[in-house]
Amino acid sequence: MKVVIFCGGAGLRMAEAAASIPKPMVPIGNRPILWHIMKYYAHHGHKDFILCLGHKADVIKDFFLNYNEAHANDFVLSNGGRDVELLSSDISEWRITFVDTGLHSNIGERLAAVRHHLDEDHFLATYGDAVTDAPLADVVAGHIERGKTATFLCVRPTSYSFHTVALANGVVTGIQDVTEADIWINGGFFVFRSDIFDYIRNGEDLVAEPFARLIEDKLLVAHRYEGFWAPMDTLKDKNNLEALVENGRAPWEVWASARGMRPEASF
Repeated sequence: MKVVIFCGGAGLRMAEAAASIPKPMVPIGNRPILWHIMKYYAHHGHKDFILCLGHKADVIKDFFLNYNEAHANDFVLSNGGRDVELLSSDISEWRITFVDTGLHSNIGERLAAVRHHLDEDHFLATYGDAVTDAPLADVVAGHIERGKTATFLCVRPTSYSFHTVALANGVVTGIQDVTEADIWINGGFFVFRSDIFDYIRNGEDLVAEPFARLIEDKLLVAHRYEGFWAPMDTLKDKNNLEALVENGRAPWEVWASARGMRPEASF
């Protein structure tokens, strides 16, 4: 399936880390989080990407135009440095379509702008600022089996630090950590059937009005997942993800675990 990635936002909450680059290009380890997201999809066999660009689009384009696979793979150098033999490949099998979807467009408008690139019955979509180790094949299979228009990964907000409060006539009757509450949120990893565009009106965002229509028609499914999922909304989130990479314990690096290169981990 083709994979649409929304890369056009300004990432205002990441201002300290994204002052000169778009949020999807903020590095986790020595690679942008966008690369990690694409690597996750490629591991599951989805290597045809459509990047919805906007804010600082040139930075994302330059990264891939000047990408050197030797920096991400083992290789053999010979002939005085003139010959490089890659021992493995990184992005050589990826097909990436770069589309300018507007500087101030919302997600619904960005998706509509790439509609003409989506010629399949189903496609995948996600934001450029969250990672997971969710079994994507299971999510896709469940979506196809149910025959609905849209499926999204539903996760617990384990990376957020706040408390939920229960009230009765203004009196507190309970308080608990959000990680212990029965709260589920949209994890931002989607599977769509092509008729999703019938539910998006001009100027609408993706989740609000279109999803309300899907709910009314009973065509929206949430795939619950209690494994690893983490956003990169703040500098603290970035530092947490970076620490996992540096310690060799990044759960979303499913391509590495397949080669036995890292143990499982979570926050």
